[in-house]
This record gives sequence, C-alpha cells and structure tokens, in this order.
Amino acid sequence: MRVLRATMIAVGIIQILTGAIFLVSPATYAELLHLQPAAPAWVNWLLAMCGARFVGYGIGMFVAARAPWRNRVWIDTMIAIQVVDFIAIAGYLADGVASLRQFPVVVLPLLWIALLGWGRTRAHAAVLASSPPESATVDGGI
Repeated sequence: MRVLRATMIAVGIIQILTGAIFLVSPATYAELLHLQPAAPAWVNWLLAMCGARFVGYGIGMFVAARAPWRNRVWIDTMIAIQVVDFIAIAGYLADGVASLRQFPVVVLPLLWIALLGWGRTRAHAAVLASSPPESATVDGGI
C-alpha cells in the first residue's frame, strides 16, 4: 500500500503544479513546451479551465491516498486519464504535429498506469486477504 500511496501523492503533486501553471500563467506552459505557432489568446481560457481541474484532481489524489481502496474510483479514473494522455501524446508524435521536445516525459503516463495499476491490484488482494471467508460468517443456520 505504501507504493500506491506514494504514487498517488506524486501524481497529486504533479497535477497541482501543472494546474497552478495553467491557472497563473497559461502562456508560460505553452512556452515551456515550445509550442509554435503561438495560439490565440482565447486558448489561455481553456488552459485555465483545465488548470482548475488539474488542481482539483490533485487534491482528490491526496485525499484518496489516505484510504486508497475506499477511494479506488480516483485510482481508476487517473489510470483512464493516463491511458488517454499516452494515446494522445503517441498520436501527435506519430503524426509529426509534436516532437519529443514538447513531450520529453512521454513515458510518464505509462509509469503512472503501471504503478497505479499494480498498487490497485495489491490493495485489492490485501482487502480480499483480510476479509473473513463466507463459511466463517454467522448466518443463523440459513
């Protein structure tokens, strides 16, 4: 469970930091990624909206890290988000629209998928191991 919690906290930190950049200075993020040509100014509105969601999801990961199995929907949806992120990155790289210069950490979604998936599986196994077998329950003889 320790690896799962640490992964959730790491993902939460990255989500909050990314969201903060999107909220405070969305154009800065575009510059960091060397995106050219510059997008119209209204794109910053979309980035700010995304930033709010990143921060919210980051906070959710911190909360869920306290009781991962009870809050596994956060784990499942973050795995799904990372799958979509990786597919999108791979697609844009394959099309030549983006380069590794824009996505230097292209493997990061795969790392989160692997760690969160492994941790989720281990957490599930721990829950099953701690549950009493059905035959040990008292049901009044019915």
